[in-house]
Amino acid sequence: MTVDRIVHLMAGLMILLSIALAHFSNPVWLWLTAFVGVNLAQSGVTGFCPLAFMLKKAGVKEGNCCS
Repeated sequence: MTVDRIVHLMAGLMILLSIALAHFSNPVWLWLTAFVGVNLAQSGVTGFCPLAFMLKKAGVKEGNCCS
């Protein structure tokens, strides 16, 4: 897997997880959804994604699924 695919996968899974936790446990978990959304928006504006940065440092190959 490439950095791009892992970032998209993790963002989607975190959103689905937080929605499930909010539904079955406590609505406070929706803050996780908000955090992921803000991080995605920030990444789109600035071009910096903390998860992508860490994955690149860990040696995961870069991809070009969105170009």
